[in-house]
Amino acid sequence: MLDGLARRLIDPPLDRAGRSLAGAGVSANAVTMLGLVTGLAAALMIALRFDGAALVLFAVNRVLDGLDGAVARSSERTDRGGLLDIVFDFTVYGAVPLAFALREPDTFAVPAAVLLMSFYVNGASFLAFAAIAAKRGLDTQTRGIKSIYFSAGLMEGTETILFFLAMILVPAWFPILAYAFAGLTFMSALARIVLAWYAFRDEEEDDDGSS
Repeated sequence: MLDGLARRLIDPPLDRAGRSLAGAGVSANAVTMLGLVTGLAAALMIALRFDGAALVLFAVNRVLDGLDGAVARSSERTDRGGLLDIVFDFTVYGAVPLAFALREPDTFAVPAAVLLMSFYVNGASFLAFAAIAAKRGLDTQTRGIKSIYFSAGLMEGTETILFFLAMILVPAWFPILAYAFAGLTFMSALARIVLAWYAFRDEEEDDDGSS
């Protein structure tokens, strides 16, 4: 929901940094892989209760996640790079709730599982929407230039970052934050499914009046 506003604020400095890195011969894939390493390191620090280090590493991960796209736009965008970007993002997003579950299994495991379930459903709706949009030749740049179709949602990258930062800053609030985050994520998935149901109607369905 906030990604459109966030992109207008962060894209100009990221693009400048991306041009500098691309000019220095740094590849977008290298930035993406470094982002994965810092993201997983942040999750490890959460599990080990080194919250200061986790906060710094997660912030670096998010900056690198923005930089890899900026480098790609200044050099060469590839399908392999787009694949790595999406998969590594999902990996880090899944690693953070898992880290909290490992940190306090008795208290955090159930809310972490509920949050991961919401990610699973939302991710499925997001990727299925992108696949069908590609099949129909649809395209959008409302969330920047992407390798796949990015459908807007209630909970997007900016909201995820804010929730994760709050969890790291105040770990005791993890259950409340996780349930709230999960509920909003389920709502986002439901809204996308409803949108897809109407956006992807076939002509045959319109003709015979079926739903």
